[in-house]
Amino acid sequence: MNEQYPVLKDAEPFYFEGNRIGVLVSHGFTGTTQSMYPIGKAFADAGYTVYGPRLQGHGTAPEDMEKCTYQDWVNSIEEAYSWLEERCDTIFMCGLSMGGTLTLDAAAKHSLAGIILINAAVDIPAMEADQKVRFIDAIGSDIKKAGVVELAYDKTPVKSIGEIKKLMKETKVNLEKVTCPALIFVSEEDHVVPPDNAQMILEGIASEQKEIISMKESYHVATLDNDQGIIIEKSLHALQSWV
Repeated sequence: MNEQYPVLKDAEPFYFEGNRIGVLVSHGFTGTTQSMYPIGKAFADAGYTVYGPRLQGHGTAPEDMEKCTYQDWVNSIEEAYSWLEERCDTIFMCGLSMGGTLTLDAAAKHSLAGIILINAAVDIPAMEADQKVRFIDAIGSDIKKAGVVELAYDKTPVKSIGEIKKLMKETKVNLEKVTCPALIFVSEEDHVVPPDNAQMILEGIASEQKEIISMKESYHVATLDNDQGIIIEKSLHALQSWV
């Protein structure tokens, strides 16, 4: 899929070369790497090798995104995984929203050493697309903290909603293939992904080590919200304990 629009400032992929332990961090549906940069930077500051890919069709224009299939987003993750595999002996993954869905998808296919999920999505019943229109209202920037804005599209392509629904359906079916340690963050109030997704994931994956951490002070984009510090602290602790 050839993108027609330039990449927005702060939506570029980011890389940090560190030790032989890698962390792949993925942003979500209609979002950009800007939402994951603080988390990725914290991992890098702790010495890890980090790659935050820009998912295909994201960070440019909604007109690019609507040309993508969910497989394009999976391929973006696979490319990032290959980049880390060349440099690292051990790979973890961390994802926000659809980035969490892609993390679960990757964990079902690869020998990840552990996963960190932040408001990950496997079932959003309300996500029904009106097929009579091309775009619907934006879903980005669901943030409780005043003055913080997520860099995300200002409208959502209807065709792309069909694609994320396919990805969620496939990922949900394969949850039992996930066996690595999992840390599951969930916002108690989320206006995009129903919080009960966290329990579905906890019960669906076959991991022996798995834990839910509830966040009281953040909405959907928790990586940019009031609980950002808790996510970083608990995630770093998990990575250290899983190695």
